[in-house]
Amino acid sequence: MALSRRLATGLGVAAATTLAAVAAAPPTVGAAPDPDHAAAASAAASWLADEFTDGVLPGPFAPEDWGLTIDGLLALTATGVDLSTQQAATAQVAANVRAYNSYDHWGIEGFTDGGATAKLLYAASAANADPTDFGGYDLRTETLSLLAGADTDHQRGRITSRTTPQTGADPSNTFDQSFAVLGLTRSGGVPQDAVDFLIRQQCAAGGFRLYPDIAGEPSPSCDEEPDATLDVDSTAMAVQALLSAAEAGATGAGDAADAGADWLVSQQHADGSFEGSGPTPGKNSNSTGLAGQALAAAGRDPAAAEAAVALAALQLTAANGGAAAAEAGAIAYNTDGLAAAVANGLADNDRDQWRRATAQALLGLAQVPLGRIGLDPLPTGQPTPTGTASPTASPTASPTATGSPTPTGTASPTPSATVSPTPSATGTVPSATPSATTAPPTTTASPTSSAPVTPTSNTSSLGGLPTTGAAITSYVLLAVLLLGGGVGLLILARRRAN
Repeated sequence: MALSRRLATGLGVAAATTLAAVAAAPPTVGAAPDPDHAAAASAAASWLADEFTDGVLPGPFAPEDWGLTIDGLLALTATGVDLSTQQAATAQVAANVRAYNSYDHWGIEGFTDGGATAKLLYAASAANADPTDFGGYDLRTETLSLLAGADTDHQRGRITSRTTPQTGADPSNTFDQSFAVLGLTRSGGVPQDAVDFLIRQQCAAGGFRLYPDIAGEPSPSCDEEPDATLDVDSTAMAVQALLSAAEAGATGAGDAADAGADWLVSQQHADGSFEGSGPTPGKNSNSTGLAGQALAAAGRDPAAAEAAVALAALQLTAANGGAAAAEAGAIAYNTDGLAAAVANGLADNDRDQWRRATAQALLGLAQVPLGRIGLDPLPTGQPTPTGTASPTASPTASPTATGSPTPTGTASPTPSATVSPTPSATGTVPSATPSATTAPPTTTASPTSSAPVTPTSNTSSLGGLPTTGAAITSYVLLAVLLLGGGVGLLILARRRAN
């Protein structure tokens, strides 16, 4: 009898321990997007895919806009739409790295855009390409070399541009820092200094500022800037980057991401929409798309669903499209843009804004976080592609101005601190999911670069990210333990009876 009691007691303790472990484990079951919203995201991506020409999306003044092309790739990857266009676009981006992150094509040598380099690193990792040999360039090493070093004081860890007298001041901002944290985390590990600098752009209220400088001079932190403007788009990007870093073990990243998500919820309008700041005032689909994506990443499912409702209300369909019914799937920047298209159709000079709005807005419908893109099986059930086609060179492109009302990932905010040519000395937080090293073709992307904006593994690279489906390992272990204990007790009881 004593043995039976000891066994029962042990089983009880073990069961209680298992139950406690299950209860303490972070939730890994996230609400999947509403099927109608997922379908709307796919329709938007299909419209966007038709806007590509030979794997490239045009800008308002040139046939190639590499930042927008990356954004379009992100949208196609997140929805699993048009694999051939994804592969063609990835090859084009890989073949035009320097056309995007330098001014070499203009004959101005010595300039390297830190934000564009970080975004390329992220794109290569999201495409399951080799970020150390993307179009012949080691983007991870380049990005690390553009992090400000320990001698820059409170600018330590900041992604900076290598500038020249001809190019002017460093344009790096919070979007660029977020891409750097995402790209480095996805490609092998992120220095804690880079994470810390991003966190310093967060004010006590929880929101993040877009520009880390005041009046042309580096500012130590958001709270030290009087009347700092907190920005929905920047906060959404930072939240997703910090979730990625938190999963990789970065100190302080999880708490900062949580506070940022709370601030985003506080900024949501009753209709589910969000508005930007600076060049993106008023309710708009770019800000709503980014915020909705970040809220889904942070597990704020009700708020993310409300954002998706607001985005769906701005989408053209065959039923509501009026004169623009043939453009079904496209998402307007705002209600005025939608009304004008319904009444008059989509003019050629309107298409640039619609491309940018659609590329970013559909991410809030699909609710696939930046850190998950390229990691999970595609929504269509296809395996993640790992094409090996050689990059096809496209006509030489030069960075172009954009007609988008959203801030660019390589905008020109005020000057930053001196660039350190070496990576930060602080230890690197290892990536939870190092990038695969397959050939470039597949997908790239990132939320609008002229607006703002992730190895083929199902391992999460984002702390706190909801993933579809239950993580049932703990429950299975508990069930096996209890079942085995019950059988053991039954056998002992029968032996005693005999």
